[in-house]
Amino acid sequence: MAVDPTPNPHATAEQVEAAWTDPKLANVLYHDWEAGTYDEKWSISYDERCVDYATGRFRAAAGERDWPYETAMELGSGTGFFLLNLMQGGVVKKGFVTDLSPGMVEVALRNAKELGLDVEGRVADAERIPYDDDSFDLVVGHAVLHHIPDLDAAFKEVRRVLKPGGRFVFAGEPTKIGDRYARKLGQATWWLTTNLTKLAPLRQWRRPQEELDESSRAAALEAVVDIHTFDPAALETTAREAGMVEVAAVTEEFAAALFGWPVRTFEAAVPREKLGFGWAMFAFKSWQRLTTLDEKLLRKVLPRSVFYNVLISGRKPA
Repeated sequence: MAVDPTPNPHATAEQVEAAWTDPKLANVLYHDWEAGTYDEKWSISYDERCVDYATGRFRAAAGERDWPYETAMELGSGTGFFLLNLMQGGVVKKGFVTDLSPGMVEVALRNAKELGLDVEGRVADAERIPYDDDSFDLVVGHAVLHHIPDLDAAFKEVRRVLKPGGRFVFAGEPTKIGDRYARKLGQATWWLTTNLTKLAPLRQWRRPQEELDESSRAAALEAVVDIHTFDPAALETTAREAGMVEVAAVTEEFAAALFGWPVRTFEAAVPREKLGFGWAMFAFKSWQRLTTLDEKLLRKVLPRSVFYNVLISGRKPA
């Protein structure tokens, strides 16, 4: 599919129908559609909270040994959440954002400019990255691998654009088991919330029907763009077969995911103005505590495949 560099914030019903059989078209439509509100939807910020989150994920996957990296490209950058927060956290000096969605690249570059960060950007297909061989010290991505149709090609492209000895880090990818229970929890929460808010005493908590319909259309596209779920060992094998070395995957979020997915779905189903700062702090602090439980206890006793997120890192041979 040829990538149109012009953002398209509204997908028609006909485009959505065509996207069911074209995952790259679905990715462009869905992410252009979501670009303007994506940070708000996923509680993305560029302050201490998300800087700590991004650098913590990077540290869990790859440690701190080579900080700061001179140049880093984010694959499937979205609004720039991972790379821009890594730059603010001292992991990266010079950044490059790439995404299949023109709308996302536009927002990422705007966010970088507002933060005063040295970032360039291009609309790019992960299977044909538009940069020369041996261009970057680091390639990163967050919640991107599960959107890419040909993962083998993408990993080979990542290897090509990395400098010899360069590192890759991908975080926020769904495991097979984690995706299964997250989807079930999300579907149940959406059904319960949208039906209970039909009742007269709770009607003030109901979003307008046109907004609920819009969310349902977005969810339909989301089901198309989420192509893969991962077994951690199989993902390691994919990276090694692309020629990477020192490959290792770790997983995180079990209790935190069981709590987080119903919370996120509930927040999407009710009017945002009903949820104040107190709710935001409750949700974040609860997620933080459950994440600590996962890290300190559950990771030691449960198999890595049951956790929701998989993070993977490795290097191009020196």
